Amino acid sequence: MEIISLLWGTVLLRPYVFVFLAFYLVVAILNMGVVRSLLFTVLAYLIAFLCEYSSTRNGFPFGFYTYIETTRDQELWISNVPFMDSLSFSFLIYVSYTVSLLLWAPLVKNRWDIRLGNIQPLKHSIRVIASAAILCMLLDVIIDPAAFLGDRWFLGKIYFYKEEGEYFHIPLTNFAGWIFVAGVTLSCFAILDRCLDSKIPFNPHYQPSALLGPGLYFGVLVFNLGVTFYIEEIFLGCLGTLISLGILFLILFRIKRFEA
Repeated sequence: MEIISLLWGTVLLRPYVFVFLAFYLVVAILNMGVVRSLLFTVLAYLIAFLCEYSSTRNGFPFGFYTYIETTRDQELWISNVPFMDSLSFSFLIYVSYTVSLLLWAPLVKNRWDIRLGNIQPLKHSIRVIASAAILCMLLDVIIDPAAFLGDRWFLGKIYFYKEEGEYFHIPLTNFAGWIFVAGVTLSCFAILDRCLDSKIPFNPHYQPSALLGPGLYFGVLVFNLGVTFYIEEIFLGCLGTLISLGILFLILFRIKRFEA
């Protein structure tokens, strides 16, 4: 009963995370089926948790930080890490991966009905994984500074770094850590997915829009930019907006260029 109470408390404390998580699961299942979606979610969580567990003890890979345990009796924690923080990596990495695929894969288009073509030769390529890792890091460039100032909105103050960082209180090592976690997760999933392809091939009867995952990517960006402007961090919000517009321009340029 205590675990159920803590899980419920986790939902109540961060309902927006569960909204993103629910949308992610729908998009992932449409794209790659239930088995692969659950496997990706568990894999991303485990890798993220191990990295957070390590970083809070020795500083690798995000830099040395500590979670403030004020919500330990209100939500689920695994050791010294809130459960939802590590779980969030699953949908943040996956939606970054969908944007990367949109930028590199062949497209099948009918106006704004845009679907991916044959992604089999490149879905686990170095360029797709590397691009996804960078896109995931760019998400965090907007997310983490707002989360650090959680005491100024409903998130609350949840963590602090041992030493103040160079980018709006966040150390640059943190962003290198996000590239590392996303890259490792997608590389490990590539190995598992190749094994599944030979045993449990996934042949979707319905090809979903290639814009679903990227749409969720920008949904996360818009939410965090909204929070940033709400707490009146105008310069940070403007910088985040420029980053978001840059990514959007790349996607629109890719779609237009493919059309030509």
